Amino acid sequence: MDWLDFLGWEEKQIKDLRSAAFSYVEQGIYDQALTFFEALTVLDPGNPYDLQTLGAIHLQMGHGLKALDYLDRALKLEPHHQITQLNRAKTLFMLGYKRQGLAQAAELEKSSDPMIADPAKALLLSNTPPL
Repeated sequence: MDWLDFLGWEEKQIKDLRSAAFSYVEQGIYDQALTFFEALTVLDPGNPYDLQTLGAIHLQMGHGLKALDYLDRALKLEPHHQITQLNRAKTLFMLGYKRQGLAQAAELEKSSDPMIADPAKALLLSNTPPL
């Protein structure tokens, strides 16, 4: 069903809803943000941003399996999105999937973007036993 058509909504209403959802994230009101972003995935199912954000919120809340599900779904739509890959690496470590987390973080450490490479290096250092 095309919910946008059914509701008579256009892109402006979606942008407004997304803006309201993100304002809840900025305030740390994650339960409300989840409700809004989950609605957005129904209204605009092909949008990777909403899936990426849901994954990040679930990661922040400690819901590792839900975070991994949303992050994997986002990466199917946008496979090279490094922030999503970084959140996925964090989630893998949270869930105890150390080998997969190390592999993902090692790839991200090669990024030319220090906002990606530096946290990836920190993940590697904090999850690798000393020599």
